[in-house]
Amino acid sequence: MRDGFLMVISGPSGVGKGTVCEALRAKRDDIKYSISATTRKKRPGEVDGENYYFLSLEEFKEKVKRDEFIEHAKVHNNFYGTPKDYVEENIGKGNIVILEIDVQGALQVKKNFPGAVYIFLLPPNLEELRSRIVKRATEDEETINLRMHNAEKELSFIDKYDYAVVNDEVDDTVYKIECIIEAEKLKATYLGGNK
Repeated sequence: MRDGFLMVISGPSGVGKGTVCEALRAKRDDIKYSISATTRKKRPGEVDGENYYFLSLEEFKEKVKRDEFIEHAKVHNNFYGTPKDYVEENIGKGNIVILEIDVQGALQVKKNFPGAVYIFLLPPNLEELRSRIVKRATEDEETINLRMHNAEKELSFIDKYDYAVVNDEVDDTVYKIECIIEAEKLKATYLGGNK
């Protein structure tokens, strides 16, 4: 049996990943949120080591060279990465580290970090997903259409994940993910003999 592990949660924009992850953290002391490193400038109110690890471009590139990230990518002209040390340290303490990332990042993690658990959050249907994105009122019609197009592409990667959970009702989704956590902790393959 095992105690701690990395849990990767992906899903299309608007599916409620952030809401579900926050609800999980509020319920369980053993859930830790992976803190990313970034080269983007710190925004007012953000705290280094709490919101992000803020690095210069040179520092970030040096960490890439030293293979210190589980995954990294360039997004909107800034670099983001998941530090190995933080994840490994928390797993060693028996915690479940949540990494909320897109499909491309999840596939990178799969190559670089064996033993992680992959959960794909699904909307009840695509109409509901569109409705959720529209209700946020943060994007114009063109951006909404792009997000829906990307969602359909992301859904084609669902077979790369260990679990698929429909996020219809947050409490129900959190319960299902807690069941996954308990099942993963009880896997016999982590007793040492069966791998």
